[in-house]
Amino acid sequence: MNNIQVNFSIKDLENLTGIKAHTIRIWEKRYSLLSPNRSETNIRNYSLESLQKLLNVSYLNNNGFKISKIAKLKEEEIPAAVREIASRAKEEDHAINALKIAMINFDQVLFYNTYNTLIQTKSFSEIFYSVFLPILNDIGLLWQTNTITPAHEHFLSVHIKQKILLNIERLQSLEPKPTTKTYILFLPDREIHDIGLLFINYQLRSKGNHTIFLGESVPMDSLTDLHEFFEEITFITYFTVYPEPEHVVDYLKEFSDMLLLKDNTKLMVLGPRLAGIAPDELPQKVSTFNSIEQLVKEF
Repeated sequence: MNNIQVNFSIKDLENLTGIKAHTIRIWEKRYSLLSPNRSETNIRNYSLESLQKLLNVSYLNNNGFKISKIAKLKEEEIPAAVREIASRAKEEDHAINALKIAMINFDQVLFYNTYNTLIQTKSFSEIFYSVFLPILNDIGLLWQTNTITPAHEHFLSVHIKQKILLNIERLQSLEPKPTTKTYILFLPDREIHDIGLLFINYQLRSKGNHTIFLGESVPMDSLTDLHEFFEEITFITYFTVYPEPEHVVDYLKEFSDMLLLKDNTKLMVLGPRLAGIAPDELPQKVSTFNSIEQLVKEF
């Protein structure tokens, strides 16, 4: 770890580890697992080392170790036990914990060491679905509860994005399938969260499809020129923050009226902003998906 010092509230620990604050207090009192510092008003705060230990304790507990047994281990024996289990059990959980520590402490070396260990036994797609996607899903809650800052989110997102781009780069020399179909991947105006869309692009390219990745914040009217270059187009987009919930249906209807007039065009959409949208509210050639995996199965 580097020298960045971070203090955490008991609520932060709950959000990061999934262990309820009530349980943490019991473990402190009964087993002396953690030794929090206290403010002048007697409020607990925890060091980065305490977070690391609690993540390890949680991992052992989830893998069959009783708390009473963990409490009897010496400090150095706890991470050793975690490494032993991770080598023969579900390593994804251990990797997620390691990446959380890497994010919290801006530790690039830990991020890459964790990834390099995973890639020895798993494909990149497996790592994305089983490790990257779960921790990315956690980021929203951690950010909303002030457990992490936007800087932490950007740190993790940038490093995950680099891995996706690296794997896409390895596919660039592959000739697409002999088909006229083209997939246009874009994010709507003001939307900048492109990791999910990048991974979909990777999946499409790995299957030999022809893709055009336009990336973030693309104005709708700028897409019309693409019809002059490609005959059969499937647009793919991801609504994470934009459009605003009350504008989602209007956006899709406007998109349909402007860009889906040809018979061989359609739009595929996924993302949190689709929550609550009924199928009968969608234009005819617009399809929505609950997850990246569900969308990718269409290809």
